[in-house]
Amino acid sequence: MLRRLGVLDWIRIGLLVLGLVFVATGLLPWDDAVASIDEIGPLLIFLVAIIVVAELTKEAQVFDAIAARMAVLGRGNYAALFFLCVAFASFITIFLNLDTTAVLLTPVMLALAPKARIAALPLAMTTIWLANTASLLLPVSNLTNLLGMDKIGLDAQEFAARMWAPQIASIAVTMVFLWVFFWRRGERRDLRYTPPVLEPVADRVLFGAAAAGCLLFIALLLLKAHVAVAATAAAAIVVGAFLLRARERLTWGLIPWQLVVFVTGLFLVVPTLSRHGLSDLMTWMIGVEGDPYRTAAVGAGLSNAINNLPAYQAVETVIPAADQDRLLALLVGTNVGPVVTPWASLATLLWFESCRRHEVKVPMRRFLLTGTGLAVVGVVVTVWAL
Repeated sequence: MLRRLGVLDWIRIGLLVLGLVFVATGLLPWDDAVASIDEIGPLLIFLVAIIVVAELTKEAQVFDAIAARMAVLGRGNYAALFFLCVAFASFITIFLNLDTTAVLLTPVMLALAPKARIAALPLAMTTIWLANTASLLLPVSNLTNLLGMDKIGLDAQEFAARMWAPQIASIAVTMVFLWVFFWRRGERRDLRYTPPVLEPVADRVLFGAAAAGCLLFIALLLLKAHVAVAATAAAAIVVGAFLLRARERLTWGLIPWQLVVFVTGLFLVVPTLSRHGLSDLMTWMIGVEGDPYRTAAVGAGLSNAINNLPAYQAVETVIPAADQDRLLALLVGTNVGPVVTPWASLATLLWFESCRRHEVKVPMRRFLLTGTGLAVVGVVVTVWAL
């Protein structure tokens, strides 16, 4: 097992060990540590359950079937396929979390590319950019949203009521950048693509159960159920079906232990640093005049420098709970902004690994430059919409 651990895994483990050292040495008081872990307990339950649902939904070929039928529906027209891909990636991000889009939808789209003779890079860029920029509408769309829900003081419906306009704005800007830099004919070269041949689903029972689990999750969210309850109920249906039909596919590898370790360590390290000078630095960076544009810019900049989760956690600490606009602007910065560097979000790191496994070359200079443009324009326009 130790041989299989990568560099990122050791970084996550190191973060958790550092947090435990802070607690053991008293740099983070025991009561504060317990309160911090209590805060993220339901979030970790949600995270584990929704990743299991998404992984098994992919195994049941739900994503494959939708992607193939989407390409058939486009009838060889790239413009039609573009809008369908944007809608698909946005829907998965909004309702099933950005990591689902980056980790599970990316390989589905990349597998579709050779079947339809479509260039892989436009499909890959669509998934990763929308995994980040389409994650504003619901609390479940991004872990940063869930982290901020208690302080922001909105339920899922109230959150969506505040964020629907910013979400439309960020998706619209992303669509423009995607089309100009990756999808237009001058970039893709081909005039039309070849619709793939539809393949039958291997197990219709698993397919139906996975689809039902996803629909149940969405329905429970609309009924204002807690995200951990909704995700657990959906996971119970999907896991139950696999227990009956394909028990061998239920492995410990489905559990996203890396994310659990990272988030737990994060919630021990950041509060400790905040107690010992980090909060003063964050206050100086965002200013005291309450400018949402500056707050979003700091969130985006820190996300691309260190990762969006610690960036959000560090800045949120110094924003008063009553200043709801700046808290939401910070979410814009940490959700829409992390599209420049490969480590800006966990989703982007996982996406790069998926592209490497599928031998899709991502031109780094082009990724950085186009991502910078999208981050700047996207954050400004989305804060304006907010």
